[in-house]
Amino acid sequence: MSGSTSKTSKYTRSLNNYARYSGMAFEMMFIIAIGVLGGVKLDERLHTKPVFAIICSLAGIAIAFYIVIKDTLRQNQSDHGKKNTD
Repeated sequence: MSGSTSKTSKYTRSLNNYARYSGMAFEMMFIIAIGVLGGVKLDERLHTKPVFAIICSLAGIAIAFYIVIKDTLRQNQSDHGKKNTD
């Protein structure tokens, strides 16, 4: 009986991880797309070469990585806290 429970627990945990990291990927794409589109709109409005598009896309990438790293570290800390209490 215990083996079945641990198998289900591993399956549930892997599905939770899959959902969490898939969500992070979509979040990254959304943040980067906002940066790129915002930069393109700024370039169109100010009639400049794609300076703002490059700057805003790089800023979007940096922000997306920061958020993903922060979320991953927070999740790892909470996972380790759960394991220590079990």
